[in-house]
Order: sequence, then C-alpha cells, then structure tokens
Amino acid sequence: MQRNLSKTRTTTDLFALGISFHKLVWCFIIGSLFGTLYEEILTFFKYGVWENRSSVIIGPFNPLYGTAFVIAILLFHKVKNPIKVVLLGAIFGGAFEYAANWAQEYFTGSISWDYSHMLLNINGRTSVIYALFWGLLIFLAVKIFYPYLSKLIESIPNNLGVIITRILIVFFLLNMFVSYSMLIRQGARAKGIEPYTPLGELYDEVFTDQYIEELFPNMVPISGDEDE
Repeated sequence: MQRNLSKTRTTTDLFALGISFHKLVWCFIIGSLFGTLYEEILTFFKYGVWENRSSVIIGPFNPLYGTAFVIAILLFHKVKNPIKVVLLGAIFGGAFEYAANWAQEYFTGSISWDYSHMLLNINGRTSVIYALFWGLLIFLAVKIFYPYLSKLIESIPNNLGVIITRILIVFFLLNMFVSYSMLIRQGARAKGIEPYTPLGELYDEVFTDQYIEELFPNMVPISGDEDE
C-alpha cells in the first residue's frame, strides 16, 4: 500500500500543467534559443561563416523568437484547421516582424534586417513571402513541436522546476535590461546626447560602439536624417 502511494503523483506535484505561467517561461527561453540557432545555421549556409545572432549580451538567445513563440501558442494552440493556422500565423508573423523592426529602429537607431530588395516587401520591414514562411513555421512550432515540448516540461519535478524557473526569470530580466538599455544608449550616443545618469556614463565606457558592433555584427546603424 505504501509502495503504491509513493508512486502516485497528484496534480499539485506536477509542474507547469496546461498553459501555465511556468510553462510559458520555458517556452520563451527555448524559443529564444532555437531562434538564435536557426539564424546562425541559416547564416552559415548562406555566407559560409558562423556569426553570432543572439540579441542579448549573455547567452545564445533571441527574445524576439521566444516572445513570438509564446504569443503564437496562446493564439493558435486551440485552432484545429491547419490552413487557418498557417494563414493567421502568416498575418501574425508578418505583423510581429514589422513591429520588431520598427521598434529596433525607433529605440536604437539600427536595424538587423532589411527586405527592401525583395519582391512584395512591406517598407523593407517584412514581406509577403516571409510572412507565409512564418505562418508555416508557426504551424510546425505550435502544432507539431509544442505538444512534445509541453509533455517534456511537465515531466520536470515540481519543486525543482519552480526553483529553476525563478532563477531563469531573474537571469533573463537582467540580461534583457542590460542588453536593450545598452543599445538604446548607443542610439542616443550616436545622436550626440550626453548621458543623464552615472549608469549612462558607465555604459559609454564599457559598452563602446566597437564592442557592440563585434557583439551584434548583423546590426546596421540608420542615419538619423532618414524618415520613417
């Protein structure tokens, strides 16, 4: 009797059941990692070089992909029609890519991609072709990959999962804050704006333009004279 009870796990013992906060945190992190690996592998096959495509100062993570993966799960995990997922995913993916490109240019004065040379591009920030690609990728990620990932996350022991999740949240928040405030400060520095705080002065000394260019080689500064 005791042996059987020891092997029984109640719902309170299970980690990250359903579409829970803890599970979405793990999906965000895994999506951020896979997004970076995807871009680095693609760059290698296109140009024959292995180039860093992360967007944070520590680790191979691109939070844009992680954020898109989490939103896609919330939006499409209950949609059963594959064609509907692809088409709605294309609209979401194109809009997300457009917004991300605009936000990077607005806040940092730089861009990491430009599709102006492509057919059916939208202000160079996205394109119909890429939007359809994102729709297909969202279908694969949400309908094929996510169910297996969900079960894998739920297999983590509850207490251990909660502790690790909290550590990862703190790590990612600090990592993203330093990374993006560093880029915002670089954009302000390019416009000749002096730092207002000791933190800004520290950023100018530590996170120089050369350092940032070496860390994020795919980022291209935009002239401040250009209009939106």
